[in-house]
Amino acid sequence: MRNRQRLSAMAAILLLSASAQAEVVESQAGGLNLQYAVTVAAAPEKVYAAFVDIGKWWDPAHTYSGDAANLSLVDKPGGCFCEKLPQGGGVVHLTVLYAALGRQLTLGGALGPLQTAGVSGAMAVQMSAKDAGTQLALVYRVGGYYPGGLNTIAAGVDGVLGSQLARLKRFVETGSPAESGAAKR
Repeated sequence: MRNRQRLSAMAAILLLSASAQAEVVESQAGGLNLQYAVTVAAAPEKVYAAFVDIGKWWDPAHTYSGDAANLSLVDKPGGCFCEKLPQGGGVVHLTVLYAALGRQLTLGGALGPLQTAGVSGAMAVQMSAKDAGTQLALVYRVGGYYPGGLNTIAAGVDGVLGSQLARLKRFVETGSPAESGAAKR
């Protein structure tokens, strides 16, 4: 199963590279700096609205519940990128720190396995007009303690975020986050 996940992550990175620039800018035991730039064929307001409608494009394989429909994102300061769990309870993935509606969000927190470590993260997402579309820039910086060092999971975090942005781009441009040939949601 582990090899299958690695192959899926590698395939997602290759797919993303055709339409985006992704980079692990810095990777040390105590910190990560990941940056992405994706061009989306839609107006910034449409890309922003789709980003906020996160349950429609986020990969359900990267949720605790197994169902992306359980995800929500409230785009106001203090708002939550949260997930409802089927048997009750939930997960706070990130918290909105800054919201410039239609243009930019800054979120704080730690995603996935980073939640159980002593780390803090900041994710800045900005949408700006570029030609007839949108340049979406995402920067995710994480610092703190992670057993074995944050540099040991940099490639995995990069792969997951890169594949999520590829799904967002497909969702905005085609109405489905699935790769071509896959069934629409």
